[in-house]
Amino acid sequence: MALSPSQRRYLRSLAHDLSPVILLGAKGATDAVVKELDLALTHHELVKVKLSGGDKDERQAQIRFLAEGTGAENVQEIGHIVVLFRRNADDPKLALPR
Repeated sequence: MALSPSQRRYLRSLAHDLSPVILLGAKGATDAVVKELDLALTHHELVKVKLSGGDKDERQAQIRFLAEGTGAENVQEIGHIVVLFRRNADDPKLALPR
């Protein structure tokens, strides 16, 4: 699901006040983290994740692993924080603008 620029802007505004739901530790992105993130996305649709330390390439690899593992769309990334979105097909909670 590709997000339009206006949808991405709307989701960024909603995510501004959110606290990170998932915090990555020293092991980084693992299969257990992907399962936990999958549950959080199913419940919330829009989730903030705080990435573990490391250089930019390592953080990009973590983001890619999490997004591909959950089927989520990367909305925004600032420093060690990434915002992911995945529509809940059964019970959508957020109404996106067209």
